[in-house]
Amino acid sequence: MLTFEEIGIEKELLTAVKELGFVNPMPVQEKVIPQLIGNDNRDIIGLAQTGTGKTAAFGLPLIQNTNTSTKKTQYLILAPTRELCIQIADDLISFAKYREDVKITPVFGGTSIDRQITLLKKGTHIITATPGRLIDLINRRKVDISKIKTIVLDEADEMLNMGFRQDIETILKETPKDKNTLLFSATMSKEVRKIASKYMKDPLEISIGKQNVGAENVEHICYMVNAKERYLALKRVVDFHPDIYGIVFCRTRRETQDVAEKLLKDGYNADSLHGDLSQLQRDAVMKKFRMKNISLLVATDVAARGLDVDDLTHIINFNLPDETELYTHRSGRTARAGKKGESIVIANLKEKFKIKQIEKQIDKKFTYMPVPLGKDICEKQLFHLIDRMEKVAVDDSKIDSFLPQIFKKLEWLDREELIKKFVSVEFNRFLNYYKNAPDLNIPFDSKDSNRSRFTSSNYSRLFINLGRTDELEPTTLIGLINDLTKSKDIKVGEIEILKNFSFFEVDKEYTKVLLDSFKDKEFKKRKIILEIASKKENKGRSRESFRADRNRKRPDRDRKRRDNFKRGRKSERTFRKRRETT
Repeated sequence: MLTFEEIGIEKELLTAVKELGFVNPMPVQEKVIPQLIGNDNRDIIGLAQTGTGKTAAFGLPLIQNTNTSTKKTQYLILAPTRELCIQIADDLISFAKYREDVKITPVFGGTSIDRQITLLKKGTHIITATPGRLIDLINRRKVDISKIKTIVLDEADEMLNMGFRQDIETILKETPKDKNTLLFSATMSKEVRKIASKYMKDPLEISIGKQNVGAENVEHICYMVNAKERYLALKRVVDFHPDIYGIVFCRTRRETQDVAEKLLKDGYNADSLHGDLSQLQRDAVMKKFRMKNISLLVATDVAARGLDVDDLTHIINFNLPDETELYTHRSGRTARAGKKGESIVIANLKEKFKIKQIEKQIDKKFTYMPVPLGKDICEKQLFHLIDRMEKVAVDDSKIDSFLPQIFKKLEWLDREELIKKFVSVEFNRFLNYYKNAPDLNIPFDSKDSNRSRFTSSNYSRLFINLGRTDELEPTTLIGLINDLTKSKDIKVGEIEILKNFSFFEVDKEYTKVLLDSFKDKEFKKRKIILEIASKKENKGRSRESFRADRNRKRPDRDRKRRDNFKRGRKSERTFRKRRETT
């Protein structure tokens, strides 16, 4: 394995790199840096996942090649988002710690342009920029990129996905023809290939790993659930990983906000990131997330583009992305710099084909795992609590003065009872919530996923006069069944909770047991009415049954309309004939 010194990095940069904890160059750095040191005439396409060290791969040579005897801008780095633009500038400033003569300036939207103009007037050698703000500065004639040596297009696929193609071409036209172009991308899409063929000269293509595949250290896990139970499954997954620090991806802004609000309401450290947020709100959310005051960031793909956050343990796909390539970007945000991570998909049976497509793209198979049961989660949380207690640092100087009173207060408890009470203080919430938690798993190979459970020969469909207005939830209903029947062996099928009443399915063998057990019982001071549901009860039927009825009746309706139309036309012809004969 080569060292940074062996691939040509100068002394001042070596010192800074070592202080940052870099020991040996990563594969992309080992291949790219020697091509750029002292060489401003080589176009390069670098294909590597986010988090594999691309910034140092182009940043260290640019700093080393900078001519500090002039104040003119020599290098331009384009990034798709404000966050990535700032991150690249921060990294370059860290690399140039002992090269103070190298001036680096980030320019981006969402903040005062006047401050950035002031910095540019003082002279800068390297500019990191977002396309929109750079074009604004060019139009104002506050920045000159007509004599730059190199332009770097970082996260090129992200920029093109975000609709920056026209902006990129506008910027490239302002640069000299004899410059060299460095293009870095996680995927090699058709759009990226078009830009490369149009603006690059015989580029050297350096690929780390296979094109468009997932990062090596990411484990891909899939949980199969019914679509309506997706949020319950998300909570199970989060509770099963007590130290989770990750991003939950949703498809739409509305769903992002909805999931984040539900998580907050249920006591999780979560917040949302989507396009409806102002830049100030976005910065506040990201600051909390980077400081780990938030453990779960719920985001859309567009809002999360360009985010560079270290140490993410999990990526959770609450919804699969519309484009399979976006999954590669999502999963690539964890397992950076040689660390391990998990990319979790919460899917339903209708998404099997899309999962197969993703497997083909990332060249990896998903591990299909059962959604954790309540017992498994309680066990995981309990031992996590015990581990925290074992490892907690005790400051004797601050606590010793309180110990005599504490010992006196607790002297009537023996060791076993003390441990039980201590654990229960922190742990009762999980025990209560998961006491009657249902199994959310569905078989992956089920061929009858869309069947109507109402017609199932194994289940009875029951009506209950409780609904959302009574704060009835699936877990509450299952708890009622278990408590009133004194049994936890009753299989519960589909649950349909409506506003003022609900329907649910149970194993036919237990129909009479349930009817007897619920008789004359109350829920929140309301008398419970439990009956066998009739197929004719339209109010409780699902949308699918309404559609089926509508479709069955449609031919009859259409036939009547045709008959009426024909009769009308026939009457009109008869009337005309009579008029003509008279």
